[in-house]
Amino acid sequence: MDTLTLIKQAHQGDKTARDKVLTDNTALIWSIVRRFLNRGYEGEDLFQIGCIGMLKAIDRFDLEYNVAFSTYAVPLITGEIRRFLRDDGIIKISRSIKENQNKIIAETEKYRETYHLEPTIEQLAEICSLSKEDVVTAIESLRSVESIYKEVDSSSDGNGVSILDKLVDKTNNENLVIDRVLIKQLLDTLEEKERNIIILRYYKNKTQSDIAKEIGITQVQVSRLEKKILNKLKNQINF
Repeated sequence: MDTLTLIKQAHQGDKTARDKVLTDNTALIWSIVRRFLNRGYEGEDLFQIGCIGMLKAIDRFDLEYNVAFSTYAVPLITGEIRRFLRDDGIIKISRSIKENQNKIIAETEKYRETYHLEPTIEQLAEICSLSKEDVVTAIESLRSVESIYKEVDSSSDGNGVSILDKLVDKTNNENLVIDRVLIKQLLDTLEEKERNIIILRYYKNKTQSDIAKEIGITQVQVSRLEKKILNKLKNQINF
């Protein structure tokens, strides 16, 4: 039986179907848990917290969403674990992770100066003689959810606006920690042109006029497209 059918049954009160979805997704939960290992907590404990996030995802998932269940579930699982670590105390970062962070920072700067590009995870792993998982863990520990909370717009009154402000109505999500993984996955659902506009606008801080010149359309068209794309993304995030 497919996942969506099981979720539909779970919404109708079928506990067996709910448990089946949870069991079928244990690998997904563990893949997220592994990102938080070596921080002073047992993997099994974090897995149990991740299961809580998965159950919330099952209960809240709207079958009308035009998004894969796993895409929806990832930020809820991650948010539940982050909340546990935050509420339980300061996240413990091991010495080895800190050493990896320092190495990655140094090599990243060298790479930028040499090639004028950002190195990929694979390139950093090779340069630093680390596994890709170690690189991801170090980077995640270093910058956490920076990209989604990073201020991308500033108004005349000095109040900045983040990507999260653009995509989520926070008044209804006070207790939700949204991982930047969701944004990446949502961007992957966009067409190339749409994705390029969002990256230029919110990650490279380009003005609408700059984007218009770069992709060969008018500023008005960019404005309309931007609004359309943001609405499209908002419709996929309704926790």
